[in-house]
Amino acid sequence: MRDLNYQLKLLCKHSHEGSFETRVGRERQLSAIANQLHDLGFRQLKATSLKQKHVQALVDQWQQQNLSPGTIKNRMSCLRWWAEKVNKRAVVASANDFYGIPDRQFVSHESKARDLAKEPLSQVKDEHVRMSLRLQQAFGLRREEALKIQPRWADRGDHLQLKASWTKGGRERTVPIRTSEQRDLLEEAKQLAGLGSLIPGGRQYIEQLRIYERHTANAGLSKMHGLRHAYAQQRYLELTGWHSPHGGGPAKAQLTKSQRETDQRARLTISEELGHVREQITAVYLGR
Repeated sequence: MRDLNYQLKLLCKHSHEGSFETRVGRERQLSAIANQLHDLGFRQLKATSLKQKHVQALVDQWQQQNLSPGTIKNRMSCLRWWAEKVNKRAVVASANDFYGIPDRQFVSHESKARDLAKEPLSQVKDEHVRMSLRLQQAFGLRREEALKIQPRWADRGDHLQLKASWTKGGRERTVPIRTSEQRDLLEEAKQLAGLGSLIPGGRQYIEQLRIYERHTANAGLSKMHGLRHAYAQQRYLELTGWHSPHGGGPAKAQLTKSQRETDQRARLTISEELGHVREQITAVYLGR
């Protein structure tokens, strides 16, 4: 293993920022970046060797490869993380437009919502996986959150409290408990998990993740992130009184001034409940 790959791997191993999947993704991305720098002719690099010329060479290559703005921005985030860890923040410009990276296009043209009522949930044999799937739909949780959640600890009466160690990006958040169906499901989850999480005793997260993947695949279930899309669309209906564009409702351009204000407030609320920091990302879930 080359020095740069090894040193970046150590930086990642010593960091506990973000969820497990975030950390794994960051390590994989930085390993690929180290390989790209080697292929670009930058040899014998160390983690502390990062310079502006390296960043610019990477960006130039990514743009020549016609990678999407979203993909490039994700890689830039990894470069900024690397620069911060070796006390060289100034090496990577804080604004992506410095490199001519266009704004990310969040709008999707079709709904990706999934509904467990229409899916073969009964074919999922593991009861903990079944419960995680149901929590994903009922509360808009990410997969990792629905596996790591400790239902008894998270239940705060009128909302769920999610620990930073369960969430993407390591950001605590709350999700409202709004309906009797959510309350009943949460009580079921508490009975199943006891004082712990939905990862059964004796298993590690990565083991339960593989079990989740295997059982959902065997049941013909895929793209379960769509359960979060369904949650977002239901919340939009509740908060505005009309369906989102992806749910068959009007586009933003068709709304009155008052309705656009309601639309904006709803999107901000949904963004927070889903654990995002930008309202723009709601266009993926709701349309625009």
